[in-house]
Amino acid sequence: MLESNLLGQLIIYLVVLLFAISAHEAAHAWMSHRYGDDTAYLLGRVTLNPVSHTDPVGTLLIPILGFVFASMGGGLARIPLIGWGKPTPVNPLRWRNKDVANVMVSIAGILANLTIAAATLVVIKIIQYTGALEAGGLLDPVGEPVVLFLEFSLRMNASLAVFNLLPFPPLDGSKVLYSVLPASSHHVLDSLERYGFIILMAFLYFGFFRIIFSPVEQLLVFLVRL
Repeated sequence: MLESNLLGQLIIYLVVLLFAISAHEAAHAWMSHRYGDDTAYLLGRVTLNPVSHTDPVGTLLIPILGFVFASMGGGLARIPLIGWGKPTPVNPLRWRNKDVANVMVSIAGILANLTIAAATLVVIKIIQYTGALEAGGLLDPVGEPVVLFLEFSLRMNASLAVFNLLPFPPLDGSKVLYSVLPASSHHVLDSLERYGFIILMAFLYFGFFRIIFSPVEQLLVFLVRL
């Protein structure tokens, strides 16, 4: 960790976050297009360009505040280092095989983040076994930024995947419920979605996500040390 350079840490954190969120939203758009809906495709959302996916609050404000508060410690450090992007617009009426399409489009972003997390872990293990970060190693001159980048990438993408699996609106897990639960329960999900942002903020503030992410963090530490 670059303890003496909070700004440097924040920049690396935001680069990782922007890529993770862009990959997540682009995967939704790509999968929806594959099943016959070109809404997001025509809006230029099948891209890794963060400008197309950035939400001022979820991609910038909340993550920056969360990062700063976490670095300061105290009660506000309960806010996890996580964020979200601008929702990808889809038109389910254009999907082929709508139930399958709904599930695949919903989990596409989660799969994208899991793929990045897995790739990051592979890179970490290669670096560990080759000693590239050791004194005189290939990456020794830029060791600290590389370690920080990989640490953030692994934690961020794994956390985003777990975060979006949660089955309440507006997260991706709730979209899967539309295909699993009977139609009579859809109005309940629709009602919850109106208050989704408030629920999300409450869960963030009261540390609900910390409880969920703690086992994930422990698993990641185990895999890195394996």
